[in-house]
Amino acid sequence: MEILGTTLRICVEDLESSVAFYERLAGGPAQRFEREGVSVAAVGCFLLMSGPERELEILRKVSATIAVPDVEEAYTVLIASGARVIAGPVPTPVGRNLIAVHPDGTVFEYADRRAPA
Repeated sequence: MEILGTTLRICVEDLESSVAFYERLAGGPAQRFEREGVSVAAVGCFLLMSGPERELEILRKVSATIAVPDVEEAYTVLIASGARVIAGPVPTPVGRNLIAVHPDGTVFEYADRRAPA
């Protein structure tokens, strides 16, 4: 499985002031979307999230987002390697994702930018 990159997940109280900082830091504009009551801004390698505490509590458990060419392939490799997939693969606003727990207990999101079949 090819890993294309990693996105750092950051939960923030004030998305607007945080976005301005990270746009200056990363040197580019944020891409924004909402999902299940959480406002999200992707800026460079940072994924900023703001919303209800009950949602953020769950999101904080995921260490990072790992970009892959194909979530289905990631699913197969993860299972064969001893990981446990606890959610997905499911469609997202920009592709598909899954959440997996590695054998050491670390939780990661795997995401691609492929439209669901």
